[in-house]
Amino acid sequence: MLQQTQVKTVIPYFNKFTKKFKTIKDLSKSNEREILKMWEGLGYYRRARNLLACSKLLVQNYKSILPKSINEIKKLPGVGDYTANALLGLVYNEPRIAIDGNVKRVFSRNLNIEEEKINFDKLIKKNKKKLFITKRNDDFVEALMEFGALICKPKNPNCLTCCLIKTCKYFKSNKKIKNIKNKMIKNKDYDIFCYINKKQQIALTKRNQISFLKNFNLPEIKESKSSLKNKNWIFLKNYKNSISNLKLNINLYYKFSNKIPRAYSWYSLKNNREFVPSFTKKILRQISSLY
Repeated sequence: MLQQTQVKTVIPYFNKFTKKFKTIKDLSKSNEREILKMWEGLGYYRRARNLLACSKLLVQNYKSILPKSINEIKKLPGVGDYTANALLGLVYNEPRIAIDGNVKRVFSRNLNIEEEKINFDKLIKKNKKKLFITKRNDDFVEALMEFGALICKPKNPNCLTCCLIKTCKYFKSNKKIKNIKNKMIKNKDYDIFCYINKKQQIALTKRNQISFLKNFNLPEIKESKSSLKNKNWIFLKNYKNSISNLKLNINLYYKFSNKIPRAYSWYSLKNNREFVPSFTKKILRQISSLY
């Protein structure tokens, strides 16, 4: 849940999730529909699917116990180097460092060398005797990540309260490296076409060509073409939406109709118990204003 999501956002979801699923076996008995509904609003829904898939594999193949081999752990859905090392450190107290953006920044600043010029795997192996001097490896893994998030922050690091200033070359140098990275923002224009009826229902489908929303219930969505006039559709509203590094400019259209394409199904605008991603919820709110 914490991948690309702030702690304050995650807390209520985590509490609700762990109250519902007290063990990994409980989680494995669930289904995608239930998990996605509980995850609704957190975004990056692949994480939820991977979590469910992991629980099933761990119960079926590993007797509900996390493997101790990094190669075995990385076979689990959605688990890469970062997550595998974090798990080995946190669960099994192994001398590991989970290399994320925060940890990279700590090392980079301490050496006053740009991140792109550092081979972090080699750096850790070369200095393992200096780094792993505690038996509290689980705390060390977490501390490094928290240190980067709370002290050695991307902007305005708290250097004066930092315990590493005696060895930190960034703090001592007059030519400090720059760690602020400009996020590549992509602008996209979309037209969204909504079939609705007098029963306050909207027609949705999982067949869409929008890569970041594959397999979710949506109205018809097409990339906007300025030369194309959308005849037979009523323009409702233009609004903006952001998903990760995408900035979307959306033109919303609708029409009342009792006939819908085969791949579509009617969904209630107000009493929908199905999982609905935030992107779709914004559309439903706009359309609901017509009633």
